[in-house]
Amino acid sequence: MYDAFSRMENLLGTKGVKRLGSAKIAVFGIGGIGSYVVEALARCGVGSLTLVDHEDISLTDINRQLYALRSAIGRKKVQVAKEHIRDIDEDILVHTYETYYSNDTAGMFDLKAYDYIVDAMNSLASKILLIEQAKACGVPVISCLTTENKLNPARLEIADISRVSNDPFAKTIRVELRKKNVRKVKVLYSREKIRKEKNSRIMKDNNTNRASEGNGSISFVQGTAGMLVSAEVVKDLLAEKTRNK
Repeated sequence: MYDAFSRMENLLGTKGVKRLGSAKIAVFGIGGIGSYVVEALARCGVGSLTLVDHEDISLTDINRQLYALRSAIGRKKVQVAKEHIRDIDEDILVHTYETYYSNDTAGMFDLKAYDYIVDAMNSLASKILLIEQAKACGVPVISCLTTENKLNPARLEIADISRVSNDPFAKTIRVELRKKNVRKVKVLYSREKIRKEKNSRIMKDNNTNRASEGNGSISFVQGTAGMLVSAEVVKDLLAEKTRNK
């Protein structure tokens, strides 16, 4: 008998569908990239999604965020996302946290409970903390570097952060992680040349939890980034790389 995931089962087999159906994934930040990550994972029928984001949907989100509609302006992103996920598959367990990850809130999360963690946050401090804590717990984590002021989705790539060059955001993260004895972390980044006159504002705003409104963004770059990240998560889960060693 056919169901919502029959076509996926034709591709992955029953074992693959069951593996995804038992997967517990946390997505920190469900803006431009994170919203597409959540969408793709929900359509893969994962068992559980934990959504972490403290922001409301705003008018300026509409150009790039999946859940940003005029009818949703002013509502919490995690709540709109939860309704959307339930409309895709009501069997997915959805946990929402209207907060952001920081030293003050880290205790709210048992990271060991997840099979995979996606970092799609804008805050530099939060990213470093989450990566450090995920590594300490032995949980796979992928971190999304900035796609601000980028226009070519074909230049997006997933690699270890040690391979990323010409990105001041990545350089700062590497330096801080090395201080914490973290050498390797999988990241989504763009090989597109940085437009320095625009991207210079990113580092000034890295202690906030929202990218500068002065930075440019476009739907197909952030959407592609989110799909690449979700594909990497699924690939690792199917390979049973559910714990870093």
